Amino acid sequence: MRHVTGAVIGLAALPFVYYLTEAGAAGLRSGYALQQPDPVGPAGLGAAVAVSGALACAPRLSPLAALVCGLPLTLLGLLFAAAPESAARAVGALPAMDLLAGAALGSGTAEPPGLLPGVTGLYLVIGGLLVLSALPPSRWRPPGAAPPQVTTPRG
Repeated sequence: MRHVTGAVIGLAALPFVYYLTEAGAAGLRSGYALQQPDPVGPAGLGAAVAVSGALACAPRLSPLAALVCGLPLTLLGLLFAAAPESAARAVGALPAMDLLAGAALGSGTAEPPGLLPGVTGLYLVIGGLLVLSALPPSRWRPPGAAPPQVTTPRG
């Protein structure tokens, strides 16, 4: 049951991490373009890192949560690295970020959501770290379970 719950949590967290990363990147870009600080950028990226960190480090949460959230982001980041045009078409089919109130504050572009973090490698970094956090075998054991004892015969 722990792994099913983890998979559902990871799947639910995926759009939040995706759009918060986009909101953060768009906020940083608009702040740079307008030459004035924009709190949306650091706040969006900080929230994306907080959600990712919770998935990667929560001791009672199944590592499947980090894997289910991180694998699509990693694959999207790899697609941006290998074929940026195909990746841009893929993210163009996703819902616009206007669903998040004020997320694209001042961006002023008609680019699809996810293009800026994809091109800069943010999805590859965040997704890759989430996937790597799910790999250690100790994370797959239930919390409080003793590690297996290895004994060698003496003779």
